[in-house]
Amino acid sequence: MITPPYLKKGDTVAIVATARKHIDDDLKLAKEFLENWGLKVLVGSSIGLDQNQLAGTDEDRANDFQQQLDNPTVKAIWCVRGGYGTVRIVDLIDFTNFKVHPKWVIGFSDVTVLHSHIHNLGIQSIHGMMPVNIPRATPEAKESLRKALFGESLSYAIPFDPINKLGKAKGELVGGNLSILYSLFGSESAIDCTDKILFLEDLDEYLYHIDRMMMNLKRNGCLESLKGIVVGSMTKMKDNDIPWGKDALQIIEDVTKTYNIPVVYHFPAGHIPDNRALIFGRQVTLEVTETGTKLIFD
Repeated sequence: MITPPYLKKGDTVAIVATARKHIDDDLKLAKEFLENWGLKVLVGSSIGLDQNQLAGTDEDRANDFQQQLDNPTVKAIWCVRGGYGTVRIVDLIDFTNFKVHPKWVIGFSDVTVLHSHIHNLGIQSIHGMMPVNIPRATPEAKESLRKALFGESLSYAIPFDPINKLGKAKGELVGGNLSILYSLFGSESAIDCTDKILFLEDLDEYLYHIDRMMMNLKRNGCLESLKGIVVGSMTKMKDNDIPWGKDALQIIEDVTKTYNIPVVYHFPAGHIPDNRALIFGRQVTLEVTETGTKLIFD
């Protein structure tokens, strides 16, 4: 996998909207956040656009992303927020120049569309907090993003959880939002699970739908080809009047229990303030033991 050039002081980061609109503020916090790292900020033309839920038309959002993708002075593209809409523009984007001159694409949730598509181009990307998350983000989440962008050593150690499945594995880290990954199967952006370590998180889903999506991953041959699974936050899950009978983690445990691979739960990433940065496409070592879990990026 190709690693885009790490950032250095004086580099420019473009902030764009690929999905839901962002018209609430002038991104003052995001500008200060990046400027404190010695970076410059370019606010894309999609910021402030308003078409119902979306940041302008599909063409508006695609054109802004394309412009920043092809702008040689922009060294990273930071998606302002998730929601829905990135899948509507991914096929409008020409990644030809990006494949020759890669740069970091940063975000999570709906940005999983770009992570998965970019992974299939053989280029790494960063799953991490977005500008809209700055007010609530933990210092650890912020620092992890800085380390990922500037090429510093990145590793995590988290406490033991009895639901974990013990083991050790090494492979490329891929994944993102479960609902998005589920929606991409059958397209050229579909996730490649072969010999990978899969990260999953989700928000605001019915429990039976978590089961449906996990069964889809299983029936698509994804789970049986994995080397390990990292489960982040499953936030604000919902149940029906007649309960499903398992929570989200129990559902994942039930679907994956036949596979002889390590699985770690409650990893600090996803729709939570402590959303630690993950470098997708990077080789990692996952070690799940009775004393805790380590995730180490090569």
